[in-house]
Amino acid sequence: MKKIWQLWIAIALAAILLTACGQEEAKPVKQNGTGQTEQAETAFPVTLTDAVDQEITLEEEPKKIVSMVPSNTEILFGLDLGEKVVGVSDFDNYPEEAASIEKIGGQEFNVEKIISLNPDLVLAHESGLGVGDAGLQQLRDAGLNVFVVKTAANFEEVYDTMITIGQATGATEEAEEMVQTMKDEVANIQEKASTVDTKKTVFVEVSGAPEIFTTGNNTFMHEMIKMLNAENGAGDSEGWIKMDPEEIVKRNPDVILTTYGGYVPDAVEQVLSREGFGTVTAIKNKAVIDVNADTTSRSGPRLTEGLMEMAKAIYPEVFSE
Repeated sequence: MKKIWQLWIAIALAAILLTACGQEEAKPVKQNGTGQTEQAETAFPVTLTDAVDQEITLEEEPKKIVSMVPSNTEILFGLDLGEKVVGVSDFDNYPEEAASIEKIGGQEFNVEKIISLNPDLVLAHESGLGVGDAGLQQLRDAGLNVFVVKTAANFEEVYDTMITIGQATGATEEAEEMVQTMKDEVANIQEKASTVDTKKTVFVEVSGAPEIFTTGNNTFMHEMIKMLNAENGAGDSEGWIKMDPEEIVKRNPDVILTTYGGYVPDAVEQVLSREGFGTVTAIKNKAVIDVNADTTSRSGPRLTEGLMEMAKAIYPEVFSE
């Protein structure tokens, strides 16, 4: 189970990048990787500063892009740039077209493979630092533009990184439209959630017994639970934490969400039949639901889809079809 949790964490982590339009002999426009620009529309060449304070200058709009994490890939396809993506990670599973793109490995990526693809832009990710530092430097030494996308911790940072990827790829307008669509969807969901009379307490399992990990404060799941007018049963903790079964029983959540059903098909049944959980409200009411780990954790355009899935799981009486 520990390996399953580690795999999910590797898949779940991810984030974003930058761009602009083209103009002959234009002066590079400096940007800080947060989606903030010095003018409404920028032109290539454009200079970007990434999550590790490395500057790259893109002389022209990238034609070949390697995406090193699934969230980057989903954003690129959301910007209609899928035809420019020439390499993706082994964990990429969305959209379907990603399956036919050259694989470059996971956190331990294939440097030679990436170089052979001759990309104009390599979108790396802050979550891969440590394991992949040496490999990223090899890519830089080979003359490739490597941009390390900052790990987004909430929706606002996801929006910023989407704008940044749009700026780096010449799809600024498309990125702005994607962000606005997401904001509108979130607003609609929150408006409906605001009608809830009695808040429910939600406990999220990102891995099951014997090592039960959950999501505390300053995580996507925590923010999403709060957005839905509910309470996080582990909200008094920080980040990803391990919790004893006895403590979960003591906290007596109204709803239990699992996010590992894609790797453990009987995840819900395991929780419902867990020894000592018979007194938990979520168990008594059979309010144990598995939600899609990708849509509820990847910092990309499907986050609002994940938010709606969680809304239906927590408040089916409000969000019923």
